[in-house]
Amino acid sequence: MTDWNQMSDAEFRKEVRRFFETEYPAELRNLSHRPKFAEIEHWHKKLHAKGWVAPAWPAEYGGMGLNAAKLLIFYEEQQRWGIVRGRDMGVQMVGPLIIKYGTQAQKDYWLPRILSCETIWCQGYSEPGAGSDLANLRTRAALEGDEFVINGQKIWTTMAHDSTHIFMLVRTDPNAPKKQQGISFLLARMDQPGITVRTIKTLAGEEEFCEVFLDNARTPRENLVGEMNKGWTMAKALLSFERIFIGSPNLAQNALIQLEGFARGRGAFEDPVFRDRFAQAALDVEDHAALYTRFADQLKRGETLGSDVSMLKIWVTETFQRITELMVEAAGPDGGTLGPLQVGNVGMDVLSSFYKARPTTIYGGANEIQRNILAKAVLELPD
Repeated sequence: MTDWNQMSDAEFRKEVRRFFETEYPAELRNLSHRPKFAEIEHWHKKLHAKGWVAPAWPAEYGGMGLNAAKLLIFYEEQQRWGIVRGRDMGVQMVGPLIIKYGTQAQKDYWLPRILSCETIWCQGYSEPGAGSDLANLRTRAALEGDEFVINGQKIWTTMAHDSTHIFMLVRTDPNAPKKQQGISFLLARMDQPGITVRTIKTLAGEEEFCEVFLDNARTPRENLVGEMNKGWTMAKALLSFERIFIGSPNLAQNALIQLEGFARGRGAFEDPVFRDRFAQAALDVEDHAALYTRFADQLKRGETLGSDVSMLKIWVTETFQRITELMVEAAGPDGGTLGPLQVGNVGMDVLSSFYKARPTTIYGGANEIQRNILAKAVLELPD
């Protein structure tokens, strides 16, 4: 078994880049939509055969066991090559929680099935009235014998219609004195009579998000991960890594490259006002990349990230939005056209990029919430 951490960072980056550039299907690069598993199953099988499905998992559980420095390189190379996020919520979210909090029986049963995608997961967190303020969730689970009976509703559940299982936060003690208390972490099958899924069509015409209705849905008691009523602690367990990966500069960097090529083909750089706005966006991207490097270096040194990491998510998503707005401007009267616009031999779906940028300031904790975190935890401003 290869110990990737013994390689130099440069050697590791070269190895990862070679594999991605050689093996990743060209038709899947920089997809504008979240694919169903059937679209990317052949790529997942390649990763699984190579042992690269779970780069952050310990090697003893079938992962690559990468340290923080190598893990950042792995994800940076994925983003650089336009590798689409697969059905990775099992690997990125529920798997690490099972490794940290699960019983040995849960590890033995669930982890191999997550790696192989025998189980495909969706995240049941957000609810109507409990999005960024997740502790307000109202979905309840009552223990009846050896089963939990679950009632409530989840919303914005990504790819629920293409999932076999759901991991969710539920309220198991409605009388807890604080709203963060009395919450538990459950696993459940999606193919049962008590669960109804309705897709939500986006502005771009895609059906990526879903509503999930739970009407006396059931799951065995052994599908409780961690302690009863301690789910809130688990929900925050991976927060630092989630924030830094959401705040990666690649989102804005790739958009800027696309904008420059498209704008030159459309002659937009002949306008001095456009040139000035492009230069400002380019400087924002460079400044953000420098800030990202600072936080990445903290992880490489084994340090815990502080609340100031929220700056990354705010900066990259709002810069990304401004860049896509410039794309629409550069398209002129074609800016409202859905579908690829030709520039030479290259097609650019300007409107799709614009739509894709809209929710980025909301998911992963709305930017308003991130600003509140900075105000209270970093600047120590009064409520």
